[in-house]
Amino acid sequence: MEFLQENWYWAALAAVSGGWLLVETLRSQGDKSALSPVEATLLMNREEAVVVDVRDQAEYAQGHVPNARHVPLGEIARRTGELEKFKSRPLILCCASGARSNTAVAQLRKAGFEKVYNLRGGMYEWEKAGQPISRKRK
Repeated sequence: MEFLQENWYWAALAAVSGGWLLVETLRSQGDKSALSPVEATLLMNREEAVVVDVRDQAEYAQGHVPNARHVPLGEIARRTGELEKFKSRPLILCCASGARSNTAVAQLRKAGFEKVYNLRGGMYEWEKAGQPISRKRK
Protein backbone atom coordinates (compact mmCIF):
# COMPACT_ATOMS: atom_id res chain seq x y z
CA MET A 1 0.00 0.00 0.00
CA GLU A 2 2.89 2.33 0.80
CA PHE A 3 4.26 1.76 -2.73
CA LEU A 4 0.98 2.93 -4.29
CA GLN A 5 0.85 6.02 -2.09
CA GLU A 6 4.37 7.01 -3.04
CA ASN A 7 3.95 6.16 -6.72
CA TRP A 8 0.31 7.05 -7.34
CA TYR A 9 1.12 8.75 -10.65
CA TRP A 10 2.54 5.51 -12.10
CA ALA A 11 -0.51 3.58 -10.97
CA ALA A 12 -2.78 6.24 -12.50
CA LEU A 13 -0.82 6.15 -15.76
CA ALA A 14 -1.09 2.36 -15.91
CA ALA A 15 -4.84 2.49 -15.26
CA VAL A 16 -5.44 5.18 -17.91
CA SER A 17 -3.30 3.48 -20.56
CA GLY A 18 -4.94 0.11 -19.85
CA GLY A 19 -8.38 1.67 -20.11
CA TRP A 20 -7.47 3.39 -23.38
CA LEU A 21 -6.19 0.12 -24.81
CA LEU A 22 -9.40 -1.67 -23.81
CA VAL A 23 -11.60 1.04 -25.36
CA GLU A 24 -9.61 1.00 -28.62
CA THR A 25 -9.79 -2.79 -28.82
CA LEU A 26 -13.55 -2.84 -28.28
CA ARG A 27 -14.09 0.02 -30.74
CA SER A 28 -12.06 -1.61 -33.51
CA GLN A 29 -13.92 -4.92 -33.08
CA GLY A 30 -17.23 -3.15 -33.61
CA ASP A 31 -16.09 -1.48 -36.84
CA LYS A 32 -16.27 -4.11 -39.58
CA SER A 33 -15.36 -1.57 -42.27
CA ALA A 34 -11.75 -1.22 -41.04
CA LEU A 35 -9.44 -3.86 -42.47
CA SER A 36 -5.95 -4.87 -41.42
CA PRO A 37 -3.36 -5.21 -44.21
CA VAL A 38 -3.81 -9.00 -44.16
CA GLU A 39 -7.62 -8.73 -44.33
CA ALA A 40 -7.30 -6.24 -47.20
CA THR A 41 -4.98 -8.58 -49.11
CA LEU A 42 -7.43 -11.46 -48.68
CA LEU A 43 -10.28 -9.28 -49.95
CA MET A 44 -8.20 -8.23 -52.98
CA ASN A 45 -7.32 -11.84 -53.78
CA ARG A 46 -10.69 -13.45 -53.08
CA GLU A 47 -13.17 -10.80 -54.21
CA GLU A 48 -11.08 -8.65 -56.58
CA ALA A 49 -11.34 -5.64 -54.30
CA VAL A 50 -10.17 -2.35 -55.79
CA VAL A 51 -7.78 -0.19 -53.76
CA VAL A 52 -8.29 3.58 -53.95
CA ASP A 53 -5.48 5.74 -52.57
CA VAL A 54 -6.80 9.14 -51.40
CA ARG A 55 -3.43 10.76 -50.59
CA ASP A 56 -2.01 13.67 -52.57
CA GLN A 57 0.14 13.10 -55.65
CA ALA A 58 3.50 13.43 -53.89
CA GLU A 59 2.57 10.86 -51.23
CA TYR A 60 1.18 8.47 -53.84
CA ALA A 61 4.35 8.75 -55.94
CA GLN A 62 6.51 7.76 -52.95
CA GLY A 63 4.82 4.35 -52.89
CA HIS A 64 1.36 2.82 -52.83
CA VAL A 65 -0.48 -0.50 -52.77
CA PRO A 66 0.18 -2.24 -56.13
CA ASN A 67 -2.57 -1.49 -58.69
CA ALA A 68 -4.14 1.16 -56.43
CA ARG A 69 -6.19 3.81 -58.19
CA HIS A 70 -5.28 7.36 -57.24
CA VAL A 71 -8.19 9.66 -56.36
CA PRO A 72 -7.14 12.38 -53.89
CA LEU A 73 -9.58 12.99 -51.04
CA GLY A 74 -10.41 16.48 -52.29
CA GLU A 75 -11.54 15.01 -55.62
CA ILE A 76 -13.63 12.07 -54.32
CA ALA A 77 -17.00 13.82 -54.69
CA ARG A 78 -16.20 15.05 -58.21
CA ARG A 79 -14.71 11.74 -59.39
CA THR A 80 -17.23 9.31 -57.89
CA GLY A 81 -18.40 8.53 -61.43
CA GLU A 82 -15.02 6.96 -62.22
CA LEU A 83 -15.58 4.47 -59.42
CA GLU A 84 -19.14 3.54 -60.46
CA LYS A 85 -17.84 0.68 -62.62
CA PHE A 86 -16.45 -0.90 -59.43
CA LYS A 87 -19.67 -0.54 -57.41
CA SER A 88 -20.29 -4.31 -57.37
CA ARG A 89 -16.76 -4.98 -56.08
CA PRO A 90 -15.36 -4.12 -52.66
CA LEU A 91 -13.46 -0.83 -52.49
CA ILE A 92 -10.58 -0.48 -50.02
CA LEU A 93 -9.62 3.12 -49.36
CA CYS A 94 -6.21 4.01 -48.01
CA CYS A 95 -4.13 7.03 -47.07
CA ALA A 96 -1.07 7.51 -44.87
CA SER A 97 -2.67 6.64 -41.51
CA GLY A 98 -6.32 5.75 -42.14
CA ALA A 99 -7.86 9.12 -41.20
CA ARG A 100 -8.40 10.64 -44.67
CA SER A 101 -9.52 7.33 -46.11
CA ASN A 102 -12.09 7.05 -43.31
CA THR A 103 -13.53 10.39 -44.48
CA ALA A 104 -13.59 9.07 -48.06
CA VAL A 105 -15.40 5.90 -46.92
CA ALA A 106 -18.18 8.08 -45.47
CA GLN A 107 -18.42 10.12 -48.70
CA LEU A 108 -18.69 7.02 -50.87
CA ARG A 109 -21.30 5.47 -48.59
CA LYS A 110 -23.40 8.62 -49.01
CA ALA A 111 -22.97 8.20 -52.77
CA GLY A 112 -24.50 4.71 -52.57
CA PHE A 113 -21.43 2.48 -52.38
CA GLU A 114 -22.06 -0.41 -49.99
CA LYS A 115 -18.85 -2.48 -50.03
CA VAL A 116 -16.46 0.23 -48.87
CA TYR A 117 -13.63 -0.44 -46.43
CA ASN A 118 -10.86 1.54 -44.78
CA LEU A 119 -7.30 0.22 -44.61
CA ARG A 120 -6.71 0.48 -40.86
CA GLY A 121 -3.45 2.30 -40.20
CA GLY A 122 -3.09 3.23 -43.87
CA MET A 123 0.18 2.87 -45.74
CA TYR A 124 2.06 3.03 -42.45
CA GLU A 125 0.54 -0.30 -41.32
CA TRP A 126 0.70 -1.72 -44.86
CA GLU A 127 4.47 -1.22 -45.00
CA LYS A 128 4.93 -2.31 -41.37
CA ALA A 129 3.17 -5.60 -42.24
CA GLY A 130 5.73 -6.19 -45.02
CA GLN A 131 3.21 -5.86 -47.83
CA PRO A 132 4.45 -4.91 -51.34
CA ILE A 133 4.78 -1.28 -52.43
CA SER A 134 4.59 0.00 -55.99
CA ARG A 135 5.79 3.27 -57.47
CA LYS A 136 4.04 2.79 -60.84
CA ARG A 137 1.33 5.23 -61.82
CA LYS A 138 -2.19 3.82 -62.26
